[in-house]
Amino acid sequence: MPVEAELKARVRSPEEVVARLDGWAEPRVEVYRDTYYDRPGEVLGRADQELRVRTVHNSGSGDTRTVLTFKAAAVDEGSGSKPEYETHVDDADATHAILRGLGYVEVIAFEKHCRNYSFVAHGRRMLATLVRVPELDGTFIELEAIVDASEVGAALEDVRSVLAELGIAGEDLTRETYTSAVAARRG
Repeated sequence: MPVEAELKARVRSPEEVVARLDGWAEPRVEVYRDTYYDRPGEVLGRADQELRVRTVHNSGSGDTRTVLTFKAAAVDEGSGSKPEYETHVDDADATHAILRGLGYVEVIAFEKHCRNYSFVAHGRRMLATLVRVPELDGTFIELEAIVDASEVGAALEDVRSVLAELGIAGEDLTRETYTSAVAARRG
């Protein structure tokens, strides 16, 4: 089962982190339009699961793609790392209509402005994403490696090492989700 071994942190010095990451890989600048769905009664949320439709617009190429993602319950409580299943879809509007037709309801939708860097560190393919959510203050970094469930602990140690190399301190780590932070901001 593929698990997204991921840590998220607030970034105190975005310019410094961007400079380091720019030295490691070419960034992809993208805007994500995320829509989260659940069953009435928050069936997925209460089970620590997520169902998302993400439309990604690449600022450099002008390309747009849409992915449907299901995240199962966390397998690592400290990080919140979850098994993740994702597939590309051809028609975002049809995907939204299918989910609504199956009884799912939109929980929340928002945009994320991202700089994505793909690189290899500690022998693992990693993805670092610098994130700004227009409705929230500050910049965040998500650093992940997709691994087998048996490798989550070791992968998270590698992720912590890379975060340290980027100047991200342990006290800056957060488990707060964008969905809950945006919902709180909207009141």
